[in-house]
Amino acid sequence: MKYKLPIIYVLAALLMLTAGIYSIFSFTSFKESSRDKAGEIQDEQAKIHLTFWRNKGTELENQAYEELVDDFNREHPTIEVKMIPVPYGDYELKLRTEMAAGDPPDILTIDTPTLALYASAGGLMSLDDYMKQEGHIEDLAAPTLKGITYEDKIYLSPIAESSVGLFYNIHLFEKAGVPLPSKNPHDPMTWEEILEAAKKISALSPDITGIDPAQGFPDGESPSYFKMPILWQFGGDVLDPDNQTASGYLNSPASLRALQFYQDLYQKHRVAKVELPEEALETDKLGMTVLGSWMVESLSSMNPDFRLGEDFGITALPKGSEQAVPNGGWSLGISSETDYPDEAWEFVRYVTSFEGAKKYVEITGDVPARYSVAVAFPEFNEYPKNIFVEQAQKYSRNRPITPAYPVVNEAVKTLFEDVGIGGKDVKTSADKAVRTINEELNDLE
Repeated sequence: MKYKLPIIYVLAALLMLTAGIYSIFSFTSFKESSRDKAGEIQDEQAKIHLTFWRNKGTELENQAYEELVDDFNREHPTIEVKMIPVPYGDYELKLRTEMAAGDPPDILTIDTPTLALYASAGGLMSLDDYMKQEGHIEDLAAPTLKGITYEDKIYLSPIAESSVGLFYNIHLFEKAGVPLPSKNPHDPMTWEEILEAAKKISALSPDITGIDPAQGFPDGESPSYFKMPILWQFGGDVLDPDNQTASGYLNSPASLRALQFYQDLYQKHRVAKVELPEEALETDKLGMTVLGSWMVESLSSMNPDFRLGEDFGITALPKGSEQAVPNGGWSLGISSETDYPDEAWEFVRYVTSFEGAKKYVEITGDVPARYSVAVAFPEFNEYPKNIFVEQAQKYSRNRPITPAYPVVNEAVKTLFEDVGIGGKDVKTSADKAVRTINEELNDLE
């Protein structure tokens, strides 16, 4: 038995040696792992973190922005952009609250008619030098450029341009014996022709409405965006060219004609209704409605059985004495409070560049703000998207660019509700809106 002791000792020694070597390697591995994690933490801390707020849009818009943010973060390892989508109805209030508290996001989207409000308050950083250095301005249509400019300085960078068209239900047109509208963006139906078509369509059934002339009566920015063009189409306007007064413009004879025609659609001819069922156009309950260019793709994706050319068509907005459509939309800006203006601009530049805008348009189908991007898509020279492009480039107008715009917007909203829903006297209602707007404009002086 004595010979077994040395063997036991040897085995024990080997076990101890193995355990020691394992411990050394384990400790070394632990130290290396800790060092790697520390390095990752340091790298993460060294990153510049930027917050980006935007209004939550359609599913396709949300997808496009998510992909662009992911692409940017992947290609810029030293910058991390965190995007926070905010519901449309809450966005303006939330943004203004954070700005007033001195804690705004680094990057934000701004609806162009509200630009003057934020720029005049010092909440936005001028992008004038950046935009000119990049050569962006030569790639934008004049109305688009005007919409992102305040007091001769550029404050926003656009990715897409908005435009609207008249969407119509082909089945109802055919049943009512109404010829289908022209596909030529320069040959719209007149408002009188629209009225006659709406009468015939409404006569098909009490459950069928001839037209929704301007997106009903929602809250927010929609009333001004969809209803101001009616004033323009009849030769009217909201403010004078210098945005100093509403007197003689919102209550001008031309504006009053537009308001009376609009009221008569609801109150006299009964071809428009205050309340419509959901998906009225898609379910053959509505003959015509005004929708944005962004709805071409969305309608098809949400309702695969509602097909362009078979079930619905698109034509230019109706014409009164002239053609006119709204422009502007959500563009990217940078807070004047950001600690990282160059890095914030790098993100804005990336998203609104040719490649960024091209990807955005590929996903959403929206009309691009840049000429070069539009040229890259042959479909924008073809029906139906050529309607939106041609209108945006030749007939679009800006909503008033003034710090008083929130009051202007609310006054216009109330005016159209008073005459459309309430059936109130057109001139009395217009004069009331003029007083409201002028009081706010006078307070700015």
